[in-house]
Amino acid sequence: MGNRVIVLLLIASLALNAYFWVSAQPLEDSEVRQIKQELESLQDTNDALKEQIQLNNESLQSCTAELDFYRDRVFELESQAGVCPTGITGSATLQAPAVIQKIEVVDDGPFFRRIVTEEGTMIDVSVELIPGKGRVLVQTEPLMGVVFQDAANTAALVAQDITNTSLSESDTIYSIRAEQEIPGVDGPSAGALMTLIMIAALDNETLDPGVTVTGTIDEEGNIGPIGGVVEKARAAKDNGKDLFLIPEENEILVIGNANEQRIGDIVIIDEDSETVDAEAYIEEEVGIDVEYVDTIEDVLDYAVLEDE
Repeated sequence: MGNRVIVLLLIASLALNAYFWVSAQPLEDSEVRQIKQELESLQDTNDALKEQIQLNNESLQSCTAELDFYRDRVFELESQAGVCPTGITGSATLQAPAVIQKIEVVDDGPFFRRIVTEEGTMIDVSVELIPGKGRVLVQTEPLMGVVFQDAANTAALVAQDITNTSLSESDTIYSIRAEQEIPGVDGPSAGALMTLIMIAALDNETLDPGVTVTGTIDEEGNIGPIGGVVEKARAAKDNGKDLFLIPEENEILVIGNANEQRIGDIVIIDEDSETVDAEAYIEEEVGIDVEYVDTIEDVLDYAVLEDE
């Protein structure tokens, strides 16, 4: 009797499950169809937006090409007519500190190891403004494996904002000169100095040759952190600079100490480090005055000579 009851309960349970499955199936199919329809609608919308973006890009490129054409035409007509273009002219120059990375491969018995060293150097950075078409150009001498173009573009943008000047009818030419090819230089770290000399050229300001600065620049005129601050300080000191401006974000300096231990043909390098205040450390160890800067306005306060 008990077995029959269990069997009946099992049959009833199976029947009930089958009923729920059959009754729920159309609902699931309906939900799936609805989701598929929504996906198709979203896909259509996405395709339409992509097409619109492509059309907008093509329109923008067409307008840019047309603008360049008319600028070239106006410049050509002015040249043929002997009319002096109305572009701004000016120039400025200053030495910038940089860091060179050198890699030495040492044959140490059966093994080879690479020793990477960094040393500071100074490069001449100048800017010239001439009548033109609003271009920002960069030339390096000798040719370097360094990208300065982004820093130059940002420097030109910030300088125009600071001086409330438009360079739409002037060409900006940055010249970077070094005594040797220096592929390891970090181009963006010259951004603050490139902005400084650009402002000096626009405002006809005189810069203090005993001052130099390192740091990146953003579109808001903020000075950003860089590397190799101690090596750059030594290069600035060796080249007769009296004041070295560094980003405020480089206030904490990590000094590393490496100890070598040789076991047979194996060299074990043990490194430890300590954190110090950059200004105090550089002034004591290198012997050059240091000031922190946070914005391009801070740089101008230290680097521009006041008219007598």
